[in-house]
Amino acid sequence: MLSLLVSAPLAAQTDPTSPPTEAKAFLTLKGVGVQIYTCKDQSAGPAWAFVAPEAKLFNHAAEAGTHSAGPTWTLKDGSQVKGQVIATKLSPDVDAVPWLLLRASDASGSGTFGQVRYIRRSDTFGGKAPTTGCDATHLGATDRVAYTATYTFYAAPQ
Repeated sequence: MLSLLVSAPLAAQTDPTSPPTEAKAFLTLKGVGVQIYTCKDQSAGPAWAFVAPEAKLFNHAAEAGTHSAGPTWTLKDGSQVKGQVIATKLSPDVDAVPWLLLRASDASGSGTFGQVRYIRRSDTFGGKAPTTGCDATHLGATDRVAYTATYTFYAAPQ
């Protein structure tokens, strides 16, 4: 019985969006923008479908780059990284998009993003798909939902 009590809190502390322990955070940026959705006819009927993010990335108050479809992050130094979702968890904010862990799948340019191995989206606010406004008369409509998030970029150990 005691082992069940001890292991339960450990399981509750596990965050699937945490990168491997050997990965080292080297850059944290604030994303400010929109999540874009379109009204599509789906198997269960018309529903909002995610299209892409569109955000500016900030390092404190200075604009550092952009976040766009792919998903792709691009810095002003010309470097770029794409990510592939490997883990997700609900945001503590019920009105926000989930937190994510992504593995870098493609990097280009010789700048900062050339060393990225993982990207974590956390501290999300807003951005969830609308709950109304998508029906048979609105197919093809788009909605741009404001959101913010923290993006932390991790490198492999040296």
